[in-house]
Amino acid sequence: MTDPDDGQREPRITPPESVPPVSAEELVDGVQPDPGLEEEERRYPSTIGGAFYLLVLTVCIVGVGIVVTGEWRSGIRVFGGALLLGALIRLVLSNRDAGMLAVRFKAFDVVMLAALGSALIFLAGSIPDQPGV
Repeated sequence: MTDPDDGQREPRITPPESVPPVSAEELVDGVQPDPGLEEEERRYPSTIGGAFYLLVLTVCIVGVGIVVTGEWRSGIRVFGGALLLGALIRLVLSNRDAGMLAVRFKAFDVVMLAALGSALIFLAGSIPDQPGV
């Protein structure tokens, strides 16, 4: 059994108030911002990828709306097309500009979006019509 006063102390943890706040966007390139520079006003969405993400999301919502109205094949194709569009945009944009389209590393994001979009479009075209529907 060890004595708590044996001369070994746990390291002190710095309180959060003494740690300067740093935006994750500023750390993308691994560069700390210069404290002497003025901070530019934030624009929304803050990256071009954020705007494309909103576009892909909107097209997906439109696809779900088409499915709800009864044209499920068309809706699924629109949804799959939106995912393929997202894959293409993620492939073209840099990591810094990809915004919310960047989930993992670029190759993984592109392959997953393209695979899901392609699978949805393929399945929407290959499922036979059901009799009586």
